[in-house]
Amino acid sequence: MNRKIAVVGLGYVGLPVAVAFGKKHPVVGFDINENRIQTLKSGIDYTNEVEPADLQAAQIEFTTKGERLNETDFIIVSVPTPITAHNQPDLTPLLKASHTVGANIQKGTIVVFESTVFPGATEEACVPVLEKASGLVCGKDFFVGYSPERINPGDKVHTFTNITKVVSGQTAEVLDIVAEVYSSVVTAGVHKASSIKVAEAAKVIENTQRDVNIALMNELALIFDRIGIDTAEVLEAAGTKWNFLKFTPGLVGGHCIGVDPYYLTHKAEMVGHHPEVILAGRRINDEIGKYIARTLVKKLIKSNLPVQGARVTILGLTFKENVPDLRNSKVIDVIQELKEYGVDVQITDAQADNASALREYEVSLTNYNELLPAEAVVLAVPHDEYIQEGWPQFDKLLKHGKGIVVDIKSALDKEQKPEKIDLWRL
Repeated sequence: MNRKIAVVGLGYVGLPVAVAFGKKHPVVGFDINENRIQTLKSGIDYTNEVEPADLQAAQIEFTTKGERLNETDFIIVSVPTPITAHNQPDLTPLLKASHTVGANIQKGTIVVFESTVFPGATEEACVPVLEKASGLVCGKDFFVGYSPERINPGDKVHTFTNITKVVSGQTAEVLDIVAEVYSSVVTAGVHKASSIKVAEAAKVIENTQRDVNIALMNELALIFDRIGIDTAEVLEAAGTKWNFLKFTPGLVGGHCIGVDPYYLTHKAEMVGHHPEVILAGRRINDEIGKYIARTLVKKLIKSNLPVQGARVTILGLTFKENVPDLRNSKVIDVIQELKEYGVDVQITDAQADNASALREYEVSLTNYNELLPAEAVVLAVPHDEYIQEGWPQFDKLLKHGKGIVVDIKSALDKEQKPEKIDLWRL
């Protein structure tokens, strides 16, 4: 493998990719965030995805200078692809990255996109920007490929190098080169997709499938709550069957499962199909936060506690446990709905920092040890820190150690629950 590699975008996806390549080849790591570049140069990854020793072992030149890309001929683009407030794909970061790459590209370069997109986006949206910025012709002067990211934030088992990598290329020759480059670091091997569109579609349905399955669990939770039976107990019983799929209900946020289905439905509607199952799943998952909040309000009323002015503690704000990532966290839906009822909400998180919470959601985090006793506690994100504290922590988190605990993900052992605690699980 004699390609000179650059990685554009050094977030949760790009940095692990850059580090994996950097352990075997010199890499140019580009990001527009000056603070990100400086902290990485200092050996600090504030996303906690890469260990300091691994970061130090990688040959990466971190830079905010786009012209450094001109020194490379295999450029991997891994920037965020979020959605708008109206649940439409927002390709702005991707198109800006494409412009930067195009303005600093040399002939013969292969540009591989890893960002999640709808089928056709690479060739229909990114290529024209690359061509305009470079003055070069795609397919003649430079080439493109697509290799969807499969990074799972916080997961130290399924990592970039040991997950099968789907690869695709503009031509058969380009596909072979893309496969060779990734094979040099991905020990799990590569899967050659027949086209760029196939690879794009494969990525977007991976998370759509999970989203629909979780939506089914959430709808079952709504039904079982009305019946008066515990969803976790039902799933435990059903899970004894060999082919039962073990999904659980919960808040569906983050930059993948809560976003990717909207990229697929956007493309579906562009070609004249209204996707019913996918959008139905999205509606259920997008409303589950409000349902949790309303259920807690009802429990406060049944406990003869005043709702307005009642204090509720939220444990965890990130989109999943044991990561500091706040992007598209649905915990905020629970918080905002409680505030609509006049509830006094205090929020803490063992992983996130206050500056990020203020920037993302305009909420302040309270230090765990400074929390005031509350009428109810919502274990929204079961970080290890909260699970290790277990049931005893509610002696100080609840007023007189008595009140309501909402355990959204059924992370606490129900059998160990103190009698004076009223537990509700999704």
